Amino acid sequence: MKAIIKREIKSYFTSPAGYVVLAVMTAAVCYFFTSLFSTGYADTTYVFSYISIFALVMIPILTMRLFSEEKMKKTDQLLLTSPVSIGSIVLGKFFAALMFFSIFLVETLIFNLVYIIFGASIDWMVYLGNVVGMILFSASFISIGLFISVLTESQVVAAILSIAINLIILLFDSFIPSIIDNSVVTKICEWFAFNQRYQKFTQGIFALDNFIFFISVIAVFLFLTTRVIDRKRWA
Repeated sequence: MKAIIKREIKSYFTSPAGYVVLAVMTAAVCYFFTSLFSTGYADTTYVFSYISIFALVMIPILTMRLFSEEKMKKTDQLLLTSPVSIGSIVLGKFFAALMFFSIFLVETLIFNLVYIIFGASIDWMVYLGNVVGMILFSASFISIGLFISVLTESQVVAAILSIAINLIILLFDSFIPSIIDNSVVTKICEWFAFNQRYQKFTQGIFALDNFIFFISVIAVFLFLTTRVIDRKRWA
């Protein structure tokens, strides 16, 4: 799995997609932190709330090539016949994308340290909640993007589908109840609400059910990705 992670991270630094994501996320972090600094109120929740919106678009750019490119270049069979289990391949690609995307979190830490130098007071528990929430939030969408990528050899199709699904998931809890006025449906939508669960972390609230929810989503889509590959392997 380490070899897969190393290979994928290296590919991000040699592809335009990787630099596009880094450039956009870095620009977003700089802009929102600078705007926050000008107000004199060091609440990083403001920054992470807007960054999460960028993540919905940037993550599909990272995940679109993970398996689609392998299929397009006909290197998927070579990968599958290597002495590495399917699970290790899927996890390797997943962790590589998550590690690369999480680079911008280091930038947020640097900005917070700058705030401290200028005499600002940082609520580190809230900041930690934002970081943990963003990791779980982005990891969930990476697992979804990974699953979409394994279904098609077109990177463009994989990216568009992932963005569309991400937006549907984000608006799920507000869109469906407005159409179906039912208390049961509303409660179900609230339970599946990614955004509401993510917002709890941004408030510094570490609820066990939110951890379980995001980890379950990640596990389900990684399992589905593994099953699709395994089925194609023996087809």
